[in-house]
Amino acid sequence: MSKTVAAPETDGRRLILVTQWFDPEPTFKGLLFARALQERGFLVEVVTGFPNYPGGELYSGYRLRPMKRETIDGVQVTRLALYPSHGQSAAGRIINYASFMISAFVYLTFVARRADVVYVYHPPVTVGIAAATARIFRKFPLVLDIQDMWPESLTATGMIKSRAILSFVNYVCVWVYKIASQVVVLSPGFATLLEDKGVPASKISVIYNWADLASVTKQNSARALHPHASGRFQILFAGNMGKAQALDTVIEAAKLLLAKNAQIDFVMLGGGIEVARLKKRVGDEKISNVHFLSSVPMKDVGNYIQSADALLVHLKDDPLFRITVPSKTQAYMAAGKPVIMAVAGDAAEIIEKADCGIIAAPENPYALAQAAIDLAALPEETRASMGISGRAYYDRNLSLQSGVRAFEKIFLKARIEKRR
Repeated sequence: MSKTVAAPETDGRRLILVTQWFDPEPTFKGLLFARALQERGFLVEVVTGFPNYPGGELYSGYRLRPMKRETIDGVQVTRLALYPSHGQSAAGRIINYASFMISAFVYLTFVARRADVVYVYHPPVTVGIAAATARIFRKFPLVLDIQDMWPESLTATGMIKSRAILSFVNYVCVWVYKIASQVVVLSPGFATLLEDKGVPASKISVIYNWADLASVTKQNSARALHPHASGRFQILFAGNMGKAQALDTVIEAAKLLLAKNAQIDFVMLGGGIEVARLKKRVGDEKISNVHFLSSVPMKDVGNYIQSADALLVHLKDDPLFRITVPSKTQAYMAAGKPVIMAVAGDAAEIIEKADCGIIAAPENPYALAQAAIDLAALPEETRASMGISGRAYYDRNLSLQSGVRAFEKIFLKARIEKRR
């Protein structure tokens, strides 16, 4: 429910937060982040699109128009027109990204009130293009938060295969990175990659993602994840199911577990372009230990996470994913549950440091099945200790409070540098 609160004293802290996806869409740095910034004295305006992700259809209660303003929990939200699409069609996604890019550029250049700092959440890079181009005209300090490295992610997911196009995308991305006043990345590996692209180390900062604690820890009801899985060891994968997640590996691991008669189930919660195909495969091959649950609002995710025995992170075995940290990593650690981390590199290193789970090689069903067996075989108190250790590491190093404080310093640094 929307409500209005008194605007804080901003003292030169008017901030525009640009993101193509925002609540009620599932997004990482959404309403929780905007509210935390306002609590620290920023006056935030969110510039976003009309909600249509991940299904590609407008949410109930919204209709397309050039612009719509609303207030959500005290945060001003400006929604701009875009072409709703998020299917397998590359053309549909390109139009979706390009339409919001044009709307955002026009708004930031000709309509928006003067901002002390403009913060851009990337992906897609088209949002960064809009803000970087608008900066040429409006001269505002620009902070770019890179959550997905382009064109590397386009290569990893197979969305674009043309070398000429990928080279052009890389050229544009590097231009955006260099135009930005400050660049924030989610892992040390991302920072190294940016330096290799020629971005000065002096304007790159690493800020790990955090989790929505209220969503991942709240449990309104005690329930099994899936009625047919009651009494079995249940491993939950929660989130987007796309090509990058390579979830055929999970299905192959489940088949291996069935052959061993292991009392272990995988429960898949969420949506994405691969769901229909994966469901069909499970049905066709009669794989009885894989269950699919539809997406739920973030406020209800805790019911499922807290009902699981363990939580799974899985991505393709790709060089890009070795230097990324999927945001569900922090959510799982904050939830206080043991984690199976089937992602190599920076993400696996966090789980090892926190001593909160088991590492499995990505895209290796034998390794994943063995990790599931090993974790299920541990005493319940050992698994509980893993969860406690993960939550403690999260509180010390990955929390919202520590992240927002770091962002505040970067925003103020960008603003001060602009005055020089």
